[in-house]
Amino acid sequence: MSKRRDKIVVVEDDAALRDLLVQELSDRGYAVQDFGDVRSCLAALGPDVDLVVSDLRLPDGDGFDILNAVRERRDGPAIILITAFGSVPQAVEALKAGADDFLTKPLDLDHLAVRIARVLLYRRTGATLASLQETLRNSNRPRDFHGMIGDSPPMKSLYASIRRIAKVEEPVLITGESGSGKELVARAIHGQSNRAAAPFIAINCASVPESLLEAEFFGHAAGAFTGASSARRGLFREADGGSLFLDEIGEMPASLQAKLLRVLQDGRVRALGNVQEIAVDVRIIAATNRSIEADVKAGRWREDLFFRLEALSLEVPALRDRGDDILTLTTWFLAKIAAERELAGLRLSERALETIQSYSFPGNVRELGNALARAATFCESGQIEVRHLPERLRSAKAPNPPDADPLGITSTPPPTLQELELRYIRWILEHTRHNKRRAAEILNVGRRTIYRKLDEQA
Repeated sequence: MSKRRDKIVVVEDDAALRDLLVQELSDRGYAVQDFGDVRSCLAALGPDVDLVVSDLRLPDGDGFDILNAVRERRDGPAIILITAFGSVPQAVEALKAGADDFLTKPLDLDHLAVRIARVLLYRRTGATLASLQETLRNSNRPRDFHGMIGDSPPMKSLYASIRRIAKVEEPVLITGESGSGKELVARAIHGQSNRAAAPFIAINCASVPESLLEAEFFGHAAGAFTGASSARRGLFREADGGSLFLDEIGEMPASLQAKLLRVLQDGRVRALGNVQEIAVDVRIIAATNRSIEADVKAGRWREDLFFRLEALSLEVPALRDRGDDILTLTTWFLAKIAAERELAGLRLSERALETIQSYSFPGNVRELGNALARAATFCESGQIEVRHLPERLRSAKAPNPPDADPLGITSTPPPTLQELELRYIRWILEHTRHNKRRAAEILNVGRRTIYRKLDEQA
């Protein structure tokens, strides 16, 4: 089924210009309705209209009459005013009155199309944010899966894998970039499993000195080493019956890798300073942001331990591959920050939101949360502007297209220009994992153009 086209109403008393605008916008994939005066426009203006493009001077009034009528409606359309008598005071007056944009004649049709696409994009994004904020006002948080927020295809696939893996008892290896939420995934596996009522114990293997790791894992008897004034059970015994999460397991020294492998094989641990082994029932869930397979090839990691862990593996998607999840997460973070700091009405400007959406977030969800917390700190009015965001976001550029060109140009018979265009769009969508916002940035077109091109070949 083809997607609904944006509906635009054109109000212009110059019949020739009105016909030209209707033809131009229709050719660009919009559903267009046109009128020559204020009265007929307002009489027919329905709730399905997304945007009004109106001349300022009309036979029975002016564009401000339409603007005022539109603004009285709940969830009314966006509006762009056009006039041959434009001036800075008129533009300021129109924008203060609620116009979304203001253009002067003679019109550059390509420029008009860009401004229309921009206004519609902002309108849709604002509506999405408003809907999410309303959801937050009516509940403590958006719908989540064990603390993970997002319903993009990569996340839905991750949730499904977690449910399957949680049902078995083998060790799990979670991979993914820093800040992507690997510990949340580990907690979700534990929470979905039959061990949910038992302890979930977490340790960062990079945060404990190598000399203390063995005692931390397996425990020690009193006097086992200098400073061991009392006995300690160790993490394996503390997690008995439950799950032990080993974060940054790639940093584990070789000496401990052998001991961990033995526990996985025998299910028994021996504390430092003791001779007696104790049976434990612990599921190991490990996580890393580095390639352990590469460490195996380089001789830094035991191959047998790697094979034991990677039999059940999960990769957490990066934020840049999660499409519109960034809107949901942004709204959640804003609501969380506002509640914690008692900042009523904390919000993002359209430009700030656009900046966030165009950034790749190498630090993933953690970086997004930190960026919004910083912005809220420097925001004076309750509205976060671009200048409040970290400099790395402000200076980032849109991603470049990939270098490969598997478009089958040399195939026989060669593709038509229309076929080649469609192949390129589909290839870019594959490259961006069907993130249409990123694809539109690479192609330098609006998302609506991508939808229209795909619909034409449906």
